Amino acid sequence: MSTFGQIFRVTTYGESHCKSVGCIVDGIPPGMSLTEEDIQPQLTRRRPGQSKLSTPRNEKDKVEIQSGTEFGKTLGTPLAMIVKNEDQRPHDYSDMDNYPRPSHADYTYMEKYNLKASSGGGRASARETIGRVAAGAIAEKFLQQVSNVEIVAFVTQIGEIKMNRDPFDKKFQHLLNTITRSKVDAVGPIRCPDTSVAGDMVKEIEKYRGANDSIGGVVTCVIRNVPTGLGEPCFDKLEAMLAHAMLSIPASKGFEIGSGFAGVAVPGSKHNDPFYFDDESKKLRTTTNNSGGIQGGISNGENIYFSVPFKSAATICQEQETATYEGQTGILSAKGRHDPSVTPRAIPIVEAMAALVLADALLIQKARDFGKSVVH
Repeated sequence: MSTFGQIFRVTTYGESHCKSVGCIVDGIPPGMSLTEEDIQPQLTRRRPGQSKLSTPRNEKDKVEIQSGTEFGKTLGTPLAMIVKNEDQRPHDYSDMDNYPRPSHADYTYMEKYNLKASSGGGRASARETIGRVAAGAIAEKFLQQVSNVEIVAFVTQIGEIKMNRDPFDKKFQHLLNTITRSKVDAVGPIRCPDTSVAGDMVKEIEKYRGANDSIGGVVTCVIRNVPTGLGEPCFDKLEAMLAHAMLSIPASKGFEIGSGFAGVAVPGSKHNDPFYFDDESKKLRTTTNNSGGIQGGISNGENIYFSVPFKSAATICQEQETATYEGQTGILSAKGRHDPSVTPRAIPIVEAMAALVLADALLIQKARDFGKSVVH
């Protein structure tokens, strides 16, 4: 499906090399100040052609609001946004009509629909995520106004090069409390806040780029100032919806929240997050946060943090022995312009999907709160 969310709903449209991509967002509260200037910064962070670490495809990714606002205010009606594709080169893909690219979506799309987009990845292309990022920027502004929610994603691994993301390390937890987007962007297009390894990550990507190859990585995200009570057990637990959102991003291969896989080696006596009463907020808090801000599928007010691995980009310019759709063996050497690592450009996409999940969860909880107030 191309629609995500229950109350705050986004429907994306467009393929890699069509005339435009974009989205329709429904459920935006009326009266909220909103212009293209609120949306463009995240699209600019996502756009291709910013450095040698990404595809050289040059797109401005300039967003235009088509409906749903008037005089800079949301109307509460569906809001449509469009981004035109300007640097299209569908002819780059003519040699790939006979070959499904290894580990790409060409074969599976053909099996499902009995046809596929003849250029690029079609709907499987990362170009589709433009609509998500545009919608996510609106969701984020809404969350900031309601609860000053802060969402910051950053690169923690490229290939074998890793920064510290040990959930039990106080230094890492301090970083989660203090990291900002300006700090992430200040280190350049690699977007890793640990300057001791950021340079090595750049070299790692450049090494694979020089070999006409690609390499994967890990994005970590923290969400601060999350209201308590968000999430809908049993099947729409908050971490389940975040996992759903993250695994829908092209090239994502997993989801790990809180202590994640490292937590299996820690006994409950050390893994449990003890409560204490915080005099400032007048609420219960936890002294540690191995739960990752969610317990029983519901936000507890602590930082939500998780990591998402992204595989090495499937389309590479190396010759690969493979087979045609008819089953004849042959050699494919893919053409076109492709990311040597999708990981740094995934940062605003991860942030956008997190914002969409939380905005929807917050509106659902507000409806529940209203129901409680009526009953009582």
